Amino acid sequence: MHRDLKPSNIFLTQHGEAKVLDFGLVKLEEQAVPDISTIANPANLTSPGTAVGPVAYMSPEQARGDELDARTDIFSFGAVLYEMAAGKPAFPGKTTAVIFKAILDQTPAAPSQLNPEFPPRLEEIIFKALEKDRDVRYQSAADIRADLKRLRRDTESASGAITGRADKNAQTKTWWRTKPAIIAGVLTVVELAGAAYLFRARSNQTIDSIAVLPFTNASADPSMEYLSDGITEGIIDRLSGLPNVKVISRTSAFRYKNRDIEPQKIARELGVEALVTGRVTQRDKDLSVSAELVDTREDKQIWGEQYSRTLADIGSVQQEIASAISGNLRVRLTTEEKSRLSKPYSANAEAYQLYLKGHYHQNQTTAEGYRKGIEYFQQAIDKDPGYALAYAGLAASYAGLGGGNAYASPRETLPKAKAAATRALELDETVGEAHTTLGYAGFLSDWNWTKAEREFRRAIELNPNNAISHAVYSEILGTQERFDESVAEGERAQKLDPLSPHAHTALGYAYLSTHRYDEAIAQFQSALELDPNAGNIRAQLAWAYAAKRMYPQAIAEYGKIAEPEKAMTEENQTVMSGLGWLYAVSGRRADALKLAKEFKDLSSHAYIDPYNIAVIYAGLGDKDEVFRWLEKGYEQRSSGMPYLTTDPFWDEIHSDPRSPIRGPAEPDGGYPAE
Repeated sequence: MHRDLKPSNIFLTQHGEAKVLDFGLVKLEEQAVPDISTIANPANLTSPGTAVGPVAYMSPEQARGDELDARTDIFSFGAVLYEMAAGKPAFPGKTTAVIFKAILDQTPAAPSQLNPEFPPRLEEIIFKALEKDRDVRYQSAADIRADLKRLRRDTESASGAITGRADKNAQTKTWWRTKPAIIAGVLTVVELAGAAYLFRARSNQTIDSIAVLPFTNASADPSMEYLSDGITEGIIDRLSGLPNVKVISRTSAFRYKNRDIEPQKIARELGVEALVTGRVTQRDKDLSVSAELVDTREDKQIWGEQYSRTLADIGSVQQEIASAISGNLRVRLTTEEKSRLSKPYSANAEAYQLYLKGHYHQNQTTAEGYRKGIEYFQQAIDKDPGYALAYAGLAASYAGLGGGNAYASPRETLPKAKAAATRALELDETVGEAHTTLGYAGFLSDWNWTKAEREFRRAIELNPNNAISHAVYSEILGTQERFDESVAEGERAQKLDPLSPHAHTALGYAYLSTHRYDEAIAQFQSALELDPNAGNIRAQLAWAYAAKRMYPQAIAEYGKIAEPEKAMTEENQTVMSGLGWLYAVSGRRADALKLAKEFKDLSSHAYIDPYNIAVIYAGLGDKDEVFRWLEKGYEQRSSGMPYLTTDPFWDEIHSDPRSPIRGPAEPDGGYPAE
């Protein structure tokens, strides 16, 4: 079985012979001359789990992911014959889903409708080859060859008879009188197919930007969403390591989840030349994944495959899809890059599914999401103690809990984050996510800027397309007062994740840190256009207004925050401490003091970062209270402390002799302990 018959794999030699090429998907039969009665032997069948060819020429059984026999090639050959005869594909469509539906449910238009002189017998042969039920299709290539030979014999015989009677009826219109034109048309179609193949090869060399859109969860069970999301993210992660190719980050790509938008419009909004789309169907332990790569400049499919697997083979599907895309982009890879692209995830299928569930919950970026992520990642590690990515996910969840949102005590969470990230790198030094987390957790807890920067540089080297690494690195550079570099990294993050509110906010914060308030305001506003309900972004916009002493505008922005987010909780403390500071600097001292008391009351039964209470007293101008709470923050290794150089709350505090921040970072990469 060839399993990949299509015009671009059929070439004409200089002697006019047709040659079938590209046997990359071939499956050998045991019999030298296949007999359909023996093909049912399981040893001769393609087992589920084999990648299949481009979808436009697939048989229905290929499209469904069923077991295959030699009759699948007969259907593909019928599709090629149809295209040669009709001048257009038997099953046209712009997307895999449309083509699949046509292959499974629709009958192509009869060639005789396009050309009334088309021979009915040839039409019968083509449609018998294209029977969707393979039991009533041609059963062997020998059968279709015999019918085609018979047609040629009868045609040539009839052509001779017509020539003999030409004087009796010179106006007789029969299809064989146009035979030279038909042959020329057939040859033209074949040549055009070859030319299209060559054009795609050349076009692929110029594609240097791509986005992987969220794969559709075609399963009836919504709880399987983690599966389609996980496959998408796995492909993004692998492709992100490709050299000289811009790969849009997850956040921007996932804004198109469950949205029906023209591919060209998506490509324009993301600033890419190609899109990857896909579909995941899971039934019990069976998994079907289809994927396609589309050049949006020409609205042409470059590549498309369908994979039939068991649920245990999810990781291998991601690797195969990423490798196929890389090959079709004609990217030159080093040995190390090839190794990273094809690296297996975990040999334990159950561990990998737990890892995907952990990632799904971690991406919610809530306290509950991080805690659920920790549970699933730990379960994955229990199943596979050598699973580096699971350790990296565990580290990122702990860092999310104890990081800038201050959901939990950094004293408890950040050492766990560093330990998990270190273990991930002991298992596999090339896990970029672990370098990012180790740098971030070390920056927040150890206040060692030099080590943090080293980790971020390595993470970016391994995965230059990771917008999160660039965004957080921007923050770290800002705290060292390397503001130009901070802005540059923020711009890179936004370019890689153009529709990500987080990327826009990172650049906005870089501008805010450098007192470029108008540019900061513009960035925060653009971030809110992407996510109007993000309370933390609206709060930062309010801080930028307040820094310009535009207090009414700042208060108005806080008024637009959704009511649940205005409640004083441990999850909302960064936003609410900023409001307390805003109340204070705008003259509403009583409101500021009330919020400070709410913080103190909440600290009796939940973790509250002392840094956030100090922020309110900074607005009130009570420097004694400011330094009392900052001292507590120092003792508790508050994750807010590194931002003393960049947060807008401290401008009036730095002049105080007690301030630890009075100038640039010390040569050893940290700030003085006092």
